[in-house]
Amino acid sequence: MSPGRTTPRLAPVLVLVGLGVALWVAPGAWARATEGARTTADEPQYLMTALSLAEDLDLDVSDERAEGRYREFHEVGLPLQEEVRPDGRRVSPHDPLLPLLLTVPIAVGGWLGAKLALAATAGVLAAALVWVAVRRLAVPVPAAVLTVLVFATASPLAVYGTQVYPELPAALAVTLAIGALTGPLGRGGVAVLAATVVALPWLSVKYVPVAAALTLVGLVALVRRDERRRAGVLAGVLAVAGLAFLVAHHALYGGWTAYASGAHFSAGEASVMGADPDVLGRSTRMLGLVVDRGFGLAAWQPAYLLAVPALAAVVRRRPPGWAALALPLAAGWLTATFAALTMHGWWWPGRQVVVVLPAAVLAVAWWAARLRAARWLLPAALAVGAVTVAWLVGEVLLGHRTLIVDFEGTANPLYRAWRLVLPDGLREPGGTDALRALWLAAVALLAAWGWRTETARVASTDGRSGARSGEAPERPASWEAPGRNGRAPAAGPRDPAAGPGIGISREHRGEERRCVDV
Repeated sequence: MSPGRTTPRLAPVLVLVGLGVALWVAPGAWARATEGARTTADEPQYLMTALSLAEDLDLDVSDERAEGRYREFHEVGLPLQEEVRPDGRRVSPHDPLLPLLLTVPIAVGGWLGAKLALAATAGVLAAALVWVAVRRLAVPVPAAVLTVLVFATASPLAVYGTQVYPELPAALAVTLAIGALTGPLGRGGVAVLAATVVALPWLSVKYVPVAAALTLVGLVALVRRDERRRAGVLAGVLAVAGLAFLVAHHALYGGWTAYASGAHFSAGEASVMGADPDVLGRSTRMLGLVVDRGFGLAAWQPAYLLAVPALAAVVRRRPPGWAALALPLAAGWLTATFAALTMHGWWWPGRQVVVVLPAAVLAVAWWAARLRAARWLLPAALAVGAVTVAWLVGEVLLGHRTLIVDFEGTANPLYRAWRLVLPDGLREPGGTDALRALWLAAVALLAAWGWRTETARVASTDGRSGARSGEAPERPASWEAPGRNGRAPAAGPRDPAAGPGIGISREHRGEERRCVDV
């Protein structure tokens, strides 16, 4: 990302944001998942594989299991996930990149070192989101920092900052890919895009649709810029990487994906999505991923509701780079809706969409920088999300609660009151369908609000109406994006090396006219 040189003004901001978020989420490393274990579900499998890589330089966890090495972080008996391979090896049915990334932390600091390494990843993710918002999306620093903190200090990003899953590294990869796609896509940008797209399936094969969406956006962007040779090179590299992925997985796991080595996938690798999935029934997740009482994002951080109008505004406006936000988010959302086996596993809610939450966060940052009403909501949202996480982690550390089994029993009055108006897709009590209908209408109204804000702005640019009451002007002086020297950029042609941006930062009037003509 050639223009992504951090300004002297922005660098300390990134350090403070990253360090602050890492320290904020770190106490969760000591939180117990259940009464009998510090980790649960797939976490022990990732940690055992990381131990094997650190000590034996292989993926075979048979000796770690035989020696009970997992009892350091899973005191009770560990359910069997891996089947015995023909050569006697036991390979955990999970892709290997996360254990590889945790090899040094677990060798140095054990299971706690691995969790704290993920807390550091949460900090890096927050700093990267601020950087992309400011340097690529032309979001002013105050708006970028505030928006990122709203989500980075709240569930699920804050919770997965110490949960041993590939979710947060994958979210970081998507953030870097968005930064590349909204930049000039020179050699450096294409290299970053290729690296992140290759990394995603090695973190988990379930991220392939997101990787494919990022690839499509990149290839289309290169072709439109008449850089077909570079597009061909990128396609060729990714094709070779995909072939290497399949060959390596067949050798390591005995199938085309890591699920082939799973003891509980006797019906085949595809059974990870369910032996007989109810596609129509799963469609309710489309809304539930936002507002469901048990697994919805807004249950623990209501600010995720702002992503609805923000994304509607992005789609209406279609600023340069908008597809880098919309398409990966759609791919991840559809995967979580129709491919995931369940929403109520032994993990924290929201797991299936964490990978694409950076796109939602960046959309909110872009929209909030343009609309005063949205900015007014962010400080309250920051307080609500942070208090909710701090309250629950405090309960867990004091022994009153566990992080995975009984988290919904938290005594937090904010959560207990808020959850009453949310539909419960697990227990389906009376009135659930009515609540779903009400929330569907509410989400539609939020989308209409976001769409209308940009419709009015486009009309205003075309000279047909003034700005709507309560909206920020097109380029408000107090929210000006910083230039390379930390000051507001002077009027005049934009430096082409700074990339396309997304919105007000690239060929402003030409983009305005393009949006009017749509």
